[in-house]
Amino acid sequence: MAPPDARVPAPVGGVQSIDRVFTLLEQMADAGGIAGASRLARSSGLPVPTIHRLLRTLVAVGYARQEPSREYALGPRLVRLGEAAGRLLEGWARPCLERLATALGESVNFAQIEGTEVIYVAQAPGRHSMRMFTEVGHRAGLHCTAVGKAILSTYAPPQAAAILQRAALERHTDRTITAIPALQRQLDVARARGFAVDLGEQEVGVHCVAVALPGSPSRGAVSVSGPQARMTPELVSQAIPLLRNTARELYREMDPQHR
Repeated sequence: MAPPDARVPAPVGGVQSIDRVFTLLEQMADAGGIAGASRLARSSGLPVPTIHRLLRTLVAVGYARQEPSREYALGPRLVRLGEAAGRLLEGWARPCLERLATALGESVNFAQIEGTEVIYVAQAPGRHSMRMFTEVGHRAGLHCTAVGKAILSTYAPPQAAAILQRAALERHTDRTITAIPALQRQLDVARARGFAVDLGEQEVGVHCVAVALPGSPSRGAVSVSGPQARMTPELVSQAIPLLRNTARELYREMDPQHR
């Protein structure tokens, strides 16, 4: 393990304790919403007593909670902040998604990981009368969606496996993969080629391709989906570079320091 504070330098012109608190919250989110102090110490470089002190304060005000296992979990008061931020994020993301939907003609979604699920935070419909529609705020499994697999593929394999082990790997169609070893093989493929697919795994006859935003682990993924008959190899080949461009654009929009 790194020496105490080795990976958490004091922010220039900022308040170190606030920087540390948000670092811990983000690392808990990266771990699927729950993590122990030892794991947080390894990932942050902070000493365990400091982590306990900061998280006890968050527990006291409802932004974290302590499980019977003594691990720390994200707290309920974060939900209201997340909902408000989500509404703003939808407004920022929609123009990017609309340009992609216009170029491809199919529906486009932006989703983020939340615990052991993905939540759809923005959507732009395709131009066809028969089109896919995913309501903003809808939650779905990581294992059966292209966005979920794209995001998971940016995690280190042990982290991805740990999240899948906590997830409800429900079977939605006869093509849904529910065995973790098979899912890990799919994630390996997604890591190698830079995109993930859902071939009727969440809904019969619907295909989807997704690319994760830059970063490891990623903060989200953007996808295009449509009926199997329209999601041809030619359309998918056209979509992948456009999805990558949109993912980079959303990443810059979400993280101004990378603009």
